Amino acid sequence: MPNSSTLTRPAPDATAHEAAAPRRRTRILALPEARWATAALVLFLVALPLYLTGAPSWTWGALFAAVYATGGWEPGWAGLQALREKTLDVDLLMVVAALGAAAIGQVLDGALLIVIFATSGALEAIATARTADSVRGLLDLAPATATRVADDGEEETVPTERLAVGETVLVRPGERVGADGRVLAGASEVDQSTITGEPLPVPKEAGDEVFAGTLNGTGALRVKVERDPSDSVIARIVAMVEEASETKAPTQLFIEKVEQRYSLGMVAATLALFVLPLAFGAALQPTLLRAMTFMIVASPCAVVLATMPPLLSAIANAGRHGVLVKSAVVMERLGQVDAVALDKTGTLTEGTPRTTEIRPLAASGLTEDEVLRLAAAAEHPSEHPLARALVAAARTRGLDLPPVRDFDSAPGTGVRATVEDRTVAVGSPARLGDAHPGHPALTVAAGLEEEGRTAVLVTLDGEPVGVLGVADRLRAEAAATVAALAELTGTAPALVTGDNPRAAARLAAEAGITDVRAGLLPQDKVAAVRELEQAGRKVLVVGDGVNDAPALAAAHTGIAMGRAGSDLALETADAVVVRDELATIPALVRLSRRARRLVVQNLVVAAVFITGLVIWDLAGNLPLPLGVAGHEGSTVIVGLNGLRLLADGAWRRARGGSRR
Repeated sequence: MPNSSTLTRPAPDATAHEAAAPRRRTRILALPEARWATAALVLFLVALPLYLTGAPSWTWGALFAAVYATGGWEPGWAGLQALREKTLDVDLLMVVAALGAAAIGQVLDGALLIVIFATSGALEAIATARTADSVRGLLDLAPATATRVADDGEEETVPTERLAVGETVLVRPGERVGADGRVLAGASEVDQSTITGEPLPVPKEAGDEVFAGTLNGTGALRVKVERDPSDSVIARIVAMVEEASETKAPTQLFIEKVEQRYSLGMVAATLALFVLPLAFGAALQPTLLRAMTFMIVASPCAVVLATMPPLLSAIANAGRHGVLVKSAVVMERLGQVDAVALDKTGTLTEGTPRTTEIRPLAASGLTEDEVLRLAAAAEHPSEHPLARALVAAARTRGLDLPPVRDFDSAPGTGVRATVEDRTVAVGSPARLGDAHPGHPALTVAAGLEEEGRTAVLVTLDGEPVGVLGVADRLRAEAAATVAALAELTGTAPALVTGDNPRAAARLAAEAGITDVRAGLLPQDKVAAVRELEQAGRKVLVVGDGVNDAPALAAAHTGIAMGRAGSDLALETADAVVVRDELATIPALVRLSRRARRLVVQNLVVAAVFITGLVIWDLAGNLPLPLGVAGHEGSTVIVGLNGLRLLADGAWRRARGGSRR
């Protein structure tokens, strides 16, 4: 964390540049999966009341036929193509089962199955497209052009991709850095929160490293390019997110892992029930009826509905309480986590620096309010985060800030202004204290910095009068959340942050975390996740920034904090805490585990019904209407059981820590 308080005012064109950056977000209806699923759902909703109110069959029959066509042709075609590769796709089986249901008069059930599968495929396509959009949009953080400085001092504007290692670029105030490199000359403060997650701009001077895409403050910097633009940290973040997302793409629901074999067995058994009796001289009609009855009672419709309602109900309940879970797969995976890695800034903390300490020096004779009043008045014209922290503290105490004149700021040093005809300076103790070596104020500042605060020295007419401590404040619910996650997973969460070790250690101690990994770049966070995974853990990562996105993508499950979360983090994460309540995370894990238990219960019920009906059909003579009734009865039972998680009481028990 930097130890200075300077003005960092972006140039007007910086804001305009960010506003003009192309979003390139894929429209939902531009995806064919979404268009077909929407059409199928609308047609189903139009046909349903006609069917239920006893309208003529030609009205709802045509609409349901359109549902089958719009929602079923794409998975059916994909299934037929899979058959050419000697693979039985479960979506094809669902289409066949839906058509079989329609063939025996169960048109509504078949249409509902088509809509469920079409909607599921569309949601998956939308999530994939949105993640790809955000990954591409991340590249917009790096400017398209940079000012290259030749050996003779001549300046030339060139595309950033043409920059070569060893060249020098000029970064003016308010501009974004065009390439990873090292400062040759100049002093400024750079907002590099997109890379490291640090809450405050970092002072930069000759010899310091800077990253492409970070935002320069008020000073001009000459930077020597040290990495090819294609190998910059921001480019590597993009590559890591894409790689991790592709790795997680094949993930399926638990039940889908066994559906392939089950589907093959069911198809083989249906064909055998039809072909073998005919080979031994059986009549066609009763043989076809028995085979059709078997296909209906053995079809995995009840198994699919045994799985989806609990997970979808849990998703809906979580959504009502401010947590967006992006798919049933994610809801299932949340209940599997047994290790947690938490980001610091914006996740465990509020993400906004606040004044935590006011230490007037005894020799000054000033009170806490007087020192804060002078410092806040001097900083009032500044837009620096530290300035906002001091002004906010003064207003909280009800202090009136006098007008100032002769305001001036120097990058890496601090601000100076005339307040009530006296000169007040506020900034880094290391800089402003050069004229006072060994002064007691420096001892106070060093103590605050040891505790992880940013120390701010206040001088009045050149004499130190007080030291202020500024820090990002821990969320009120952070310690309770850490304890709850430790209880749920059996191990204490780890803190993974790009902030400095002192600030990280202080905050970790307040939150009850002992495993602290600080000073991490995005690739280091991914390495920390991989280390936990190699130890056999299923890791939940919680973060909010661009620098967290690779770890969110690489983890078993990723959750983004929604209030200040970057677009990339929000799209990459598997779930988003929309209301920014950290305490909802352990509740979400508990809700997922309860949903998984209901899935197991439903699978047992479905298996009992299917087994009983199949045995009856094979060993006796199961009437088709009774087979359909038994099959639909099992579907209703498991569906209603899964819908229990829609009740508010399910969320209250999850928030309260109930394990039921």
